[in-house]
Amino acid sequence: MSGEAMRERVMTEADTCREFVTPRLVESGWSVAPHAIGEQRTFTNGRIIVAGGKVRRGKQKRADYLLYYRRDFPLAVVEAKEIGLPAETGVQQAREYAEILGLKFAYATNGHRIIEIDYTTGTEREVERYATPAELFARLTAETHLSPNTAAHLLEPFNLVSGKVPRYYQQIAIHRAIEAILLGQKRILATLATGTGKTCVAFQICWKLWNSRWNRTGEYRRPKILFLADRNILVDDPMAKMFAPFGDARHKIAGGDVSQSRDMYFGIYQALSTASEDVFRQYRPDFFDLIIIDECHRGSSRDESSWRAVLDYFEPAVQFGMTATPLREESRDSYEYFGNPVYTYSLRQGIEDGFLAPYRVHRVITTVDAAGWRPSKDELDRYGREVPDEEYQTKDFERVVALRSRTRAMARHLTDLLKGTDRFAKTLVFCVDQEHAAELRQELLNLNSDLVKQYPDYVCRVTADEGAIGLTHLAHFQDVDKPTPVILTTSQLLTTGVDAEMVKNVVLARVVGSRSEFKQIIGRGTRLKVDYGKEYFNIIDFTGTATRHFADPDFDGEPALIEEVTINEGGEQIGVTEIETETPPDAPAIEYEHPEEQIGPNTGILINEPPVEPRKFYIDGGEVEVIGHLVYDLDTDGKKLQVVRYTDYSGRAVRTLYPTRDALQSAWANPDTRAEVLRELTERGISFEELATSSDQPDADPFDMLCHLAWNAPLLTRRQRAERARRQTQDLFAQYGDTAREVLALLLDKYIERGIIQFNVLSDLMKVQPFDRFGSPSEIATRHFGGVKGLKEAVSRLQSAIYQ
Repeated sequence: MSGEAMRERVMTEADTCREFVTPRLVESGWSVAPHAIGEQRTFTNGRIIVAGGKVRRGKQKRADYLLYYRRDFPLAVVEAKEIGLPAETGVQQAREYAEILGLKFAYATNGHRIIEIDYTTGTEREVERYATPAELFARLTAETHLSPNTAAHLLEPFNLVSGKVPRYYQQIAIHRAIEAILLGQKRILATLATGTGKTCVAFQICWKLWNSRWNRTGEYRRPKILFLADRNILVDDPMAKMFAPFGDARHKIAGGDVSQSRDMYFGIYQALSTASEDVFRQYRPDFFDLIIIDECHRGSSRDESSWRAVLDYFEPAVQFGMTATPLREESRDSYEYFGNPVYTYSLRQGIEDGFLAPYRVHRVITTVDAAGWRPSKDELDRYGREVPDEEYQTKDFERVVALRSRTRAMARHLTDLLKGTDRFAKTLVFCVDQEHAAELRQELLNLNSDLVKQYPDYVCRVTADEGAIGLTHLAHFQDVDKPTPVILTTSQLLTTGVDAEMVKNVVLARVVGSRSEFKQIIGRGTRLKVDYGKEYFNIIDFTGTATRHFADPDFDGEPALIEEVTINEGGEQIGVTEIETETPPDAPAIEYEHPEEQIGPNTGILINEPPVEPRKFYIDGGEVEVIGHLVYDLDTDGKKLQVVRYTDYSGRAVRTLYPTRDALQSAWANPDTRAEVLRELTERGISFEELATSSDQPDADPFDMLCHLAWNAPLLTRRQRAERARRQTQDLFAQYGDTAREVLALLLDKYIERGIIQFNVLSDLMKVQPFDRFGSPSEIATRHFGGVKGLKEAVSRLQSAIYQ
């Protein structure tokens, strides 16, 4: 074998890239500006995995190369393998990354051979060289039917003044929306889960079209754009922050101010169409080139909607709708109006990529929610009215009949949960109405009086009634550097448009009949703030809403483990059960005879219409207990697990990885392969600390615990295994001097005390007591075991004996 061949045999993937792949990409012109070669580009953050109370990141997705036609416009991905492997080895991963990134071209190579994957033609073939930037872009524009002049709008750079580069899925949404606009599509839809940055997508679309002077008439001028929503908070925040680079080109249509000299307009339906006049008619129907409709599922696309008149009037404009709600009955109007989305990025994918926080669902059940409530004979309410003799269920509570004891039990249980975890974890509580929000706030305030003394705003109600004071509370709640308010009670006002990154608990104290509204509420908790300790969030569900609505695995992913917690009338936990359940069919939205809140005509916020007389029955007496608390966990694949005990799930996961006990024992006994076993178990959410707690076996060896759960094998304690190992390794102990034997004996003692996992980092273990009295790890190895290799061999034999 020649020296060159020998050298290639030992080349790593990095060597192959440096010596073979990069030079050939340079030869094809990819390093010449404005084109660029992006090496080792990570495009996901890695899924957050919560196991045993500990949080870790899953593996990030990283492309070996991304080939850019312009700074912000990638054309192809290249997957490289070391030169000793066939080029075909990288084909599947190249395809996977290209499809995730929305690219039409991919390459797989081992340095010598190049396989080209062309999605525009559906072909995969070996080629002599990489296509040039001009060649790939010509193929792309031919497939999309974009002319070179039109494509210039697509290539306009992003505005990166904020320092935030759009994530890969945002770039796809931006480019696909603009491509649809350039191809003449008049109505366009993008579906992106709450918390994934729809405002960023809208801004970059507007910026690219505005800066490149696109308009629907083809004139050389900047476009007129309208950003439209149904609440002030949804337009004020983007206008002030994200859209700040537009400067004086911005204008908000409010109070009849219909300036027509700006380019970037913001408005809410209520300001454009008031009770007295249609303000929007002061603009010509063809005034706007583009209209961005945020949260478009909330009514404007319905034929019978009064707000539909705004979109119909501006029919000449391109209309781009954004929603977090996938196609369901309650969002069908949006899809019929706009058509199928040009791009969908789901909650499930956001969690999988590590851009959104995973969640744990706590289903808390009270006695009256489980069995219903019926008044005693001739029972009178707070106002002396006789309560109709009927069976009242969860949907009736706080709407037909208000049970103060139920509200008190909810508050007690939530308070205990916070006391057991983090009393300063930002918490949003969604109540039935403003009155319910006030009562729950009062109960929570009294239960947390020790903190309220120090922080008067520890618990606040934020509804339309609070006005400016409530908005101040909300601003402080959103501020990551302000500790309070901690708990906000609300009804409808905070379901959308509230970007509070530190929300760790979303509490459902009311039934949410609409799945789209449910997704919006859950979106309050999906923001990540890892540097502040926000890595996942809890959904605390007192009404069964979450159980009912998490029935959309493709879009949402699903919670997995259900733990049912029972509480008494004092809100104290009296039992924990883990059960299997089936997801019930979707419940229809609930219609109420006396809707408590509605949208104000000009404000875009919710207002309250006070009832003439009490509209529900108020029961101040009685006792209500919590009798169940279920906890659902997302598994590491974002798929729903059968709702079984954690120990049962762990046993099943072990059998999936290792069909037999011998297979697991072989991998576990070897220190080198044990690390891989531990990695695979951790990625499946299996924690030995949690297993030991769940099974009440704190002294069991992890290996025995796994075998017991997977194959019902007998459980041995670590002490039993250690004593057996001493007997079986007498020859090992005999071949060393006194100090070496003492070191090995101490290692067994440490195993009894803390388990085998500590052996994975032997050098760190031997730096601390009691080993440090024998010297440093290297000194121990040299003086007593004949070197590092001898020490490793001795420890390896000891571990093998433990699991023999």
